[in-house]
Amino acid sequence: MENFRKVRTSEEESPLPFPDLPPDVVEMKVKEGSKIRNLMNFAMAHMELKGSRQIVFSGCGRAVTKTITCVEIMKRKLGGLHQVTKVRYKTLLEVWENQDPLPSGPAQNLTVHKNVPSICILLSRDPLDPNQTGYQPPEPRHGLGTQLSEAGEDTSGSSTKGLKRPLPPPCKELLTKKLQVQVPDSPRGSGTTDHQLDHHH
Repeated sequence: MENFRKVRTSEEESPLPFPDLPPDVVEMKVKEGSKIRNLMNFAMAHMELKGSRQIVFSGCGRAVTKTITCVEIMKRKLGGLHQVTKVRYKTLLEVWENQDPLPSGPAQNLTVHKNVPSICILLSRDPLDPNQTGYQPPEPRHGLGTQLSEAGEDTSGSSTKGLKRPLPPPCKELLTKKLQVQVPDSPRGSGTTDHQLDHHH
């Protein structure tokens, strides 16, 4: 395969796995190289400026984690969103081109079919059927706020208490180690440069 170069990748077009979607629903196709800020600006404009009620985020392969990140950001920004998550497999077609074909060798191109995990997440301002698989209700806003602040206080309180004790010894050790390494070098280093400078003058 060392003589082959990937020329293009295409994914099979498949209908979104959600029933009763409005025909004009926006599908945010998240790619591995997509910038989250760009995706979110576009998606938020649709939900806030254009007043869309539903939006779908989809991604496959390495883009799955980025897709989930976008969904979590949107849920935090908008709040009160119903969610349905569907995971499935998609077939990617990769076309590889032979860079160095032998006259009697195989065909110029090679097509590889790859099955990759794919995720589709529907976010909706309107209630969705809670019985369908992959449904998540909106997170309660007030509850979440208090939990976060309490958790934040607890963790910061406990972490500072917890960290104050164990941290000093390793720091001191590190410092002394660093000093041991630096101290012999630096006077010599600075001394030589001083001498050199004197000679130049």
